[in-house]
Amino acid sequence: MKLLNVKWFGAALGLILASSANANLIVNGGFEDNNVAAGGWSYFSAADVNGWDGSNIEIWDHLNGVVAPEGQQHAELNAHPGTGDIFSIYQTFATVVGQTYDVSFFYSARSSSSEAFDFSVGNLASLINDHVVGSWSQYANSFVASNAFTTITFTTTDTSTVGNFLDGVSVTAKHSVPESSSLLLLALGLAGLTLMRRTAR
Repeated sequence: MKLLNVKWFGAALGLILASSANANLIVNGGFEDNNVAAGGWSYFSAADVNGWDGSNIEIWDHLNGVVAPEGQQHAELNAHPGTGDIFSIYQTFATVVGQTYDVSFFYSARSSSSEAFDFSVGNLASLINDHVVGSWSQYANSFVASNAFTTITFTTTDTSTVGNFLDGVSVTAKHSVPESSSLLLLALGLAGLTLMRRTAR
């Protein structure tokens, strides 16, 4: 019975370590937490959208036949209502100095291929201006954290209330299982083998 418990404990801990290492550090990166009726849209203050802060965020759910690449909903960065200012949303998350992180997100044009927005995280900063109407593109890159906290930001390049669909924002640690976790799993495995031998005697 003790041997079985050790095996289950080791397996469970391994799954926890692996899943936490691969976990998305972005909260609500798919904009699913604020429920919007299918075929509709609604706008929210970013402070009312789980994980995000900044300007208003417009969230769509299959409006006008637009299908989100992840989940059921996606955001429109150029949100409602127009205040004469650019729109900017951001999220700050914990990072380890020197650790490499993968960042990705989907984007698409609502009505014009001239739509564009500025994106930044860590040492990355880009103008995303290759939008296609009716088709999602994916941005993917990596950055090395230089602080204990890192902020990801999306900012419109104009004050229009039409444009820049966004979805599936993700930041994950580059290595699926950090070296320290691998050593811990190895130690657990050796402990389990030792226990098996003692139990077999």
